[in-house]
Amino acid sequence: MEMTNEIEVNASASDVWDAFNDVERIAPCLPGAQLTEIEGEEYRGVVKVKVGPVNAQYKGKATFVERDQDALKVVILAEGRETRGQGNASANITVTLEDLGDDRTKVGVTTELKITGKVAQIGRNLIPDVSAKIMGQFAENLESLLSGSAPGEAAATQDDSGESEEQPTGVRAVSGPEAEAVDLLDVAAPPVAKKFGPIAGVIALLWIIRRIFKRKKKKKG
Repeated sequence: MEMTNEIEVNASASDVWDAFNDVERIAPCLPGAQLTEIEGEEYRGVVKVKVGPVNAQYKGKATFVERDQDALKVVILAEGRETRGQGNASANITVTLEDLGDDRTKVGVTTELKITGKVAQIGRNLIPDVSAKIMGQFAENLESLLSGSAPGEAAATQDDSGESEEQPTGVRAVSGPEAEAVDLLDVAAPPVAKKFGPIAGVIALLWIIRRIFKRKKKKKG
């Protein structure tokens, strides 16, 4: 599944570039995502989603495949596994920046997504509809971050001493507020209503016709 989204951010291209290359700063901006560990150039964390009552938490890692500052292009590979073993997800994410001038930047995000498991079976058709909304929320959070009024405190990190002594050598723990799961049904409510609104209208019309015929039958009886 390939998804393409574009957002515009009220910030300079250089500031947006710096943010995209600072995973600790930008991770809390993405709804449902939480960064938990860093080892070298490997970033580990969780992504939480749900479809109505069905919850899923994907634990995995992300790495930079390409960082081209001249072209303002970043490519990230993210891979995760549902913590209960009910599916996998992987995404190849290409981010391009375009300087629009006047401290405004266009961010293009192309995601090649592969997802399996229960959430994929239930929510696959919702994902394209909600991706734009999630990116919109991300843009708002990113603007808040770059303006100095981020939606949460910067993630706290720990070294290899004290509380983090149980971490493997070279692994740095990242602590921060726990991410809330993104409900695909909740986020997709307007698009779903738009898609299925005509069908619901037909069903309602059939129900009214049925009620009218029932009343006529009762009068005849």
